[in-house]
Amino acid sequence: MPQTANKGAWVKISNTVLKVGERAPNIPEETAKVPLIMHLNGFLLSDEARLGDCVSIETLSGRKVSGDLIEINPRYTHSFGEFIPELGEVGPRLRKELERKEES
Repeated sequence: MPQTANKGAWVKISNTVLKVGERAPNIPEETAKVPLIMHLNGFLLSDEARLGDCVSIETLSGRKVSGDLIEINPRYTHSFGEFIPELGEVGPRLRKELERKEES
């Protein structure tokens, strides 16, 4: 992974939104023990930056946000998890039931 990014590079920043003690009193105890941290992707506005530097980015929606540079060329790793066979059967079964009701 590269350690240095140039202006316009796609990067990820991290920013503490709420520190421990600043969070709402009605959240679970385990949650209250950690800060609320935001991770955000965007294009680097600085000429050059290294991992850990405080930088500003511009998001795809045009927002300008500052935070600590944590990743250069971040990739998306979201997943909906493992396939659940029971859920795979629901769609076709429901479609057949709806077609039967339309015919009635």
